[in-house]
Amino acid sequence: FVMTTTRPAWAYTLPAALLLMAPFDILASLAMDIYLPVVPAMPGVLNTTPSIIQLTLSLYMVMLGVGQVIFGPLSDRVGRRPILLVGATAFVAASLGAACSSTALAFVAFRLVQAVGASAMLVATFATVRDVYANRPEGAVIYGLFSSMLAFVPALGPIAGALIGEFWGWQAIFITLAALASLALLNASFRWHETRPLDQARTQRSVLPIFASPAFWVYTVGFSAGMGTFFVFFSTAPRVLIGQAGYSEIGFSLAFATVALVMVTTTRFAKSFVAKWGIAGCVARGMALLVSGAILLGIGQFFGSPSFFSFILPMWVVAIGIVFTVSVTANGALAQFDDIAG
Repeated sequence: FVMTTTRPAWAYTLPAALLLMAPFDILASLAMDIYLPVVPAMPGVLNTTPSIIQLTLSLYMVMLGVGQVIFGPLSDRVGRRPILLVGATAFVAASLGAACSSTALAFVAFRLVQAVGASAMLVATFATVRDVYANRPEGAVIYGLFSSMLAFVPALGPIAGALIGEFWGWQAIFITLAALASLALLNASFRWHETRPLDQARTQRSVLPIFASPAFWVYTVGFSAGMGTFFVFFSTAPRVLIGQAGYSEIGFSLAFATVALVMVTTTRFAKSFVAKWGIAGCVARGMALLVSGAILLGIGQFFGSPSFFSFILPMWVVAIGIVFTVSVTANGALAQFDDIAG
């Protein structure tokens, strides 16, 4: 009797792999902000205070991050597939529970579970990308596309939530999340096979060496700078463009979408960038673009009033820098730790 030491080959084409994995990345992000338009009405619906409803937004973001610290090492021990399936199941159940909630306590609890499920989905997805594409140029393409999706979701999510809430009520927002997650879960249950290396001795390694690695911290800081820049833009853009520049909500959405379009377009060339400059070269150029964009934003703020030219155009430069940085930093940070990629 000989025990197999190999997994079935991940033979999916890049489009097929994206179709399999991307829904989990999108849903985890979409659940953060799709119900933002109905937040003002939620205190009255659940007979609570606005601060409690605001807590459901904060808790989701916190648990999304904390859960990854837990599920990463766990996925190295038990595998990517079980973490994904259990996380997606929890996400579906919690979304339905939130839709059926009649009290603030229940709603907060279900949002917490929803965030835990979303975190597990993200960990399993990105660990699988690491397992399969670590040494292939397609990895940068996938990471870049995921970051571009993250750009589109905040732009389109609230619009979708407003339309769903207006026509079918706030509960329909969470039912929609549950339905979409159920479809992704069904697809994954048949097609997502395990990618974690079978060498069980590897899974016993501590994650502490990762935190002692200078390369890990360099690339982690790069990733944080890229994503932090995007979230600052996302949170301040409405105030700047609508509040100060006088944009309408539709005008703001279109201007915001141009930044996402720049990110998507840049992502299409990510593979060639990595092949030409390498991971370190892409990060260095990405950081330079982030700094350049910040300088242009500062000049526009100091010498003029907020406008498309003083705010959005510099963000195009920043958007290219974000893709250069975010699309390769995960591989760079974990290059020395293939056996604990979770």
